[in-house]
Amino acid sequence: MTPPAARRLRIGVGREQRRGVTGTPQVGRLVALGASNLTRGFGVVVATARATWGRDVEILAALGHGRSYGSRSRLLARSLPGILESGLWRELESRPPVATRGLVTDVGNDLLYGFSVEQTLAWVREAVSRLKRYTDDVVLTDLPLTSIRRLSAARYLFFRTLLVPSCRLSLSDVLSRSESLDGGLGELAATDAIRMSRLRPSWYGFDPIHIRAAQRETAWREILGIETAGQYRCSLLEMLRLSLMPPERRRLCGLEQHTPQSGVTLPLGGRVWLY
Repeated sequence: MTPPAARRLRIGVGREQRRGVTGTPQVGRLVALGASNLTRGFGVVVATARATWGRDVEILAALGHGRSYGSRSRLLARSLPGILESGLWRELESRPPVATRGLVTDVGNDLLYGFSVEQTLAWVREAVSRLKRYTDDVVLTDLPLTSIRRLSAARYLFFRTLLVPSCRLSLSDVLSRSESLDGGLGELAATDAIRMSRLRPSWYGFDPIHIRAAQRETAWREILGIETAGQYRCSLLEMLRLSLMPPERRRLCGLEQHTPQSGVTLPLGGRVWLY
């Protein structure tokens, strides 16, 4: 556990970042939690953080397609521990205090894995609670309910089979549980005084849960609370490098892999840890 004095110092840093001379928040570290949308847009997130907060910005991320917040998740031959079980929290505990922004996104996979709304909310609440030990600057995204409501039975079956073949929930069950979870996220944001970022329906297309590639820069800038446009450069080589970086722990084809994370410094700037 973090000593109370250290927690006060770290939270104080988070508060101070909102009182810059220009009024623009200055962040030295981004802690990003999510699943497939964060994974697909990670290059954009890194480039946006770098362009906004400078070449020395740190990005600690627990992500991965199909990632669960509280349980081991599997996609084809690869499985990952739950976000709450990842080594990100140990690394965050060891890092020196710096102005930090936390991001909690891609909430909802656990419903498709059969976990209840209450259990999913409990895991998200715990993630938020851990982040708030280091900063009071935390962003939580809601669910793309408009896109889910637009789903036909046939399109739902297609995406359920493609993305979560083990799921047997009906469309009406998923919609009902998603609405309950979304309401719970809103209450959590209000209770914990954190910023709720609303996902815009215009960011989605045929795929109801993944942000379209053409909208990623706009979407992530808004989600991260960055008000000004900038030159968000992420080369194809950097995007490839980020996509091939192994997380600290994963199981691949039944074999447990462990890759110590010391922070990869990117040529264009930014230092990345993956969990």
